[in-house]
Amino acid sequence: MRFRDVVKFLERRGCLLRVSTPVNPKIVAARVAMANADKAVLFERIIGADFPVATNVYGSREILAELLNTSIIGLKRKILHAIRRPRPPRLTKPPVYESIGPDLRRLPVLQHYSADAGRYITAGVVVVQHRRWGVNLSYHRMLVKGKNQLVLRVLPRHLHRFLEAGVERAVVAIGNPPQVAIAGAISVELGKSELDIANAIAGTKAFEIWEQTVPEAEILMLVEFTGETAREGPFVDITGTADVIREQPVARVKEILVRPGAIYHSIVPAGPEHRLLMGMPKEPVIMDAVNRACKCLDVHVTPGGCSWLHAVVKIRKRRARDGKRAIRAAFRAHRSLKHVWVVDEDIDIYDPQQVEWAMATRFQGDKDLLVTREPGSSLDPSADQRTRMTTKLGFDLTIPKAGRASDFRKAR
Repeated sequence: MRFRDVVKFLERRGCLLRVSTPVNPKIVAARVAMANADKAVLFERIIGADFPVATNVYGSREILAELLNTSIIGLKRKILHAIRRPRPPRLTKPPVYESIGPDLRRLPVLQHYSADAGRYITAGVVVVQHRRWGVNLSYHRMLVKGKNQLVLRVLPRHLHRFLEAGVERAVVAIGNPPQVAIAGAISVELGKSELDIANAIAGTKAFEIWEQTVPEAEILMLVEFTGETAREGPFVDITGTADVIREQPVARVKEILVRPGAIYHSIVPAGPEHRLLMGMPKEPVIMDAVNRACKCLDVHVTPGGCSWLHAVVKIRKRRARDGKRAIRAAFRAHRSLKHVWVVDEDIDIYDPQQVEWAMATRFQGDKDLLVTREPGSSLDPSADQRTRMTTKLGFDLTIPKAGRASDFRKAR
């Protein structure tokens, strides 16, 4: 399913708002999108640009599961299976693309918040390739600096390693099918390809262009990293707070390729689509890690924790230490986690009142609290912004093995 097919599907479902009047790309489009966060929004005309904009497209677990022919819990299992058993896509002939040159001004790139440094590409998946590590996909916010220059926020992870290894060329894919949109947010070990994971989630068309193996997308930008850095930020990120200004890598756009009738995809930072695409793919990764320590039944990276900093983990407890083991495994799996709650299988982890009830009735701070001091997320404004050091808390809300289980269960 192509990105444009997803937009059509949402319209058939009554989940799409069309905006036909011209809309200002600075703040106004993002404001309309956030005011209609329960629907996808298609802006048919963005002032000063040549292409329509779709946003809030992947903002619902139910929609994502339906697009991939599964249930919500089945979606996590499908992602986990794909991580464990990635499958390289069969390369096809490139579809028809039209070159519009290297001019970023022709794209309807939005400025989402007045606090932002400028216009940001937010739904671009960066594709890089290395002879030893293969193909890597990852999201990076991209500040537009003039006609053909971008500044990318690059954490010390895989793209950073590729750049250190001398890789200069990349392709930025915008307007991706659901499995690519999900896979681009998955963190796996270096050398395991997120493109192969996308193909294992759902068959993915891929082809070679500009010495890269890329997925089919609405828009492809061919870019070269210049070796220079420039100031990037401030940028309102997933927490809804402005991230700090840093010196970040510069990339020069060499060519922009668009499909006939292309739709530009923009993700509003801190909106439901941003939080779901960034946080939900972490859930199967955490499940996988916890399952190595004890029996994990489900994981929810919660919206109240910005879909990034908090997780509730459901386990089937067999040993007294299983709760603490699950906490440690969750922190190892998702290094940005700040607080983790572990509950028994009778608790609905999607209901915060049930989680709070378990904390009120099954938790003792002197025995069931795990406290560590270690690097966390740079997006947490309360963490040390230079070292990322933060205090992490894990809450074991499971029924203690020493007590009678019936004393801790709700009476029928």
